[in-house]
Amino acid sequence: MSTVLNPVGELSEAVVNESMQKGSGDSVIKFGVIGYGYWGPNVVRNLDQQDGSKVIAVCDKSPTARKRIHKSYPHVKVVSETADLLSSTDIDAIAIVTPVWTHYELTKAALEHGKHVFVEKPFTSDSAQAEELINLAAKKKLMIMVDHTFLFTGAVKKIGQLLDEGALGKIYYYDSTRVNLGLFQHDVNVIWDLAPHDLSIIDHLIKETPEAVSATGQTHLNGHEDVAFITVYFPNKIIAHINVNWLSPVKVRTTLIGGEKKMLVWNDLEADEKIKIYDKGVHISSREGLYNLLVNYRSGDMWAPQVEQVEALKQELAYFVDCVSNNHKPFNDGEAGLRVVKLLEAANQSVSKRGALVHL
Repeated sequence: MSTVLNPVGELSEAVVNESMQKGSGDSVIKFGVIGYGYWGPNVVRNLDQQDGSKVIAVCDKSPTARKRIHKSYPHVKVVSETADLLSSTDIDAIAIVTPVWTHYELTKAALEHGKHVFVEKPFTSDSAQAEELINLAAKKKLMIMVDHTFLFTGAVKKIGQLLDEGALGKIYYYDSTRVNLGLFQHDVNVIWDLAPHDLSIIDHLIKETPEAVSATGQTHLNGHEDVAFITVYFPNKIIAHINVNWLSPVKVRTTLIGGEKKMLVWNDLEADEKIKIYDKGVHISSREGLYNLLVNYRSGDMWAPQVEQVEALKQELAYFVDCVSNNHKPFNDGEAGLRVVKLLEAANQSVSKRGALVHL
């Protein structure tokens, strides 16, 4: 059947009906996607290619974006108004891939219309919004998953395995540098743009509840902080530090995790050996007197464990489909999103007070 477009480039009703009939079995989770900007095409592609899911419709305000969708997915309904997705009885779940300031209203509307929600990070603009949405989802018995994509990378899964096995010993610190030149955001600062990646990883890997946050930052170009340094304090002397920056001449994605037994370096820009583990450490053999302190330095081998080469978003969306299909609570649920939002709020509050400690 030939594809027929109406004057604004949207599919005819005949094509839409054919699309709705395909793969409409009970085992297939049918999606509506809101937003087809930077990240939206990746979400649509992965949902469209998976056996357990089907993209029924995509919404975007931009006529240019809608034409791009038509060209790539002629079988998918394309609309300009979110109400067309939310009110559809053919859609089980909504993927929200839009700016953070829209997340609360869109997620709330999706839940009120009985849809499960996959929402881009950060979850919401503040913790009160997140708490309301979590309660609404529980009341409606619906699923929320926050797009903390890095948790599904081979590197983070391997690091989690190593920490669970105790390969590094007692954890001392997590130190991350996530910097590049741009992309400047007009609605949030660099903390809300880049730090959710590391904060979600820290929340996932460190089995302690953070106690306080200190952060400093500076605004140079567009009214939002474009350089920031965040420190998160945990019990048992664990400390995490995150450097985020839109004004770096080079792109750096490097994380150091220091442990009592071994130390780990994760360079996400490395093609092959993303993770390197160093058998290096310090052992204090005597504490008798300040000047009699005996420190032994250990320097052993370095090894690079094999890291699964996967598309993280593909695995994350497959996990979401499985959670919805089998009514399993995801580990990157609304509660996880709320914990990250609370850390972002604390960081912003500390920046406004020039680094003052904000207790959680």
